[in-house]
Amino acid sequence: MSYPRAGEPRPAALPPDKRTVGQLVAESIKLYGERFWAVIPLGLPFVGLDIAGLHRSVADQTLLLWAFGPVLTAAYVYASTLSLPERPSRHVLLSAYVAGLVIFLPFPILVRLYVLPGVALFGLVGLAVPAAVVERLGVRAALRRGWQLGRADTVHAIGGMATLAIVYGVSRYALFVLLHSQGSQAQNVAAVLADLVLSPLLFVGATLLYVDQAARVPKE
Repeated sequence: MSYPRAGEPRPAALPPDKRTVGQLVAESIKLYGERFWAVIPLGLPFVGLDIAGLHRSVADQTLLLWAFGPVLTAAYVYASTLSLPERPSRHVLLSAYVAGLVIFLPFPILVRLYVLPGVALFGLVGLAVPAAVVERLGVRAALRRGWQLGRADTVHAIGGMATLAIVYGVSRYALFVLLHSQGSQAQNVAAVLADLVLSPLLFVGATLLYVDQAARVPKE
């Protein structure tokens, strides 16, 4: 396998129906960089969750995750609008928001039992949110569409979500390693900054994963 030399143009990205998980992450980072100031507010819900959950028990953090569900869902809906030429109607945004809340409801329990079921939930049905926004769907139609998209290429859907979560988690943890000799206050600040900067990648990546899965739905 040959790699482009420094200064040479990178190979063109594969189309969405053939895009690999690695390219999904790369395109997510590229989109993040191109729309940085529009994307960075997506990290604010994670920052709020960090601050509210500081020094709290696992049970309290689970309850807080539910409490922040509406804000996290709103961020996902907002992320789904970033690539659209015009803002969807309020009715469409509300449908996407309600669908997102329904999907998010079991997430705090699933993610506490084991991370993978929570990630799989969003891979299998979580694309209902960008589907509702892009395709102008109602709540029920969006949930059905999300399930259809998740099954179009289940490995890519769950693998894409899992890889985005891993990239986020590893990058976040790296700051703790760098500050392992610092005080707890410095580590708390690092966690907040990491979530502000890194967590938007989860939302941006999910919207691109929708594009991938929509391109892989068999034509009727």
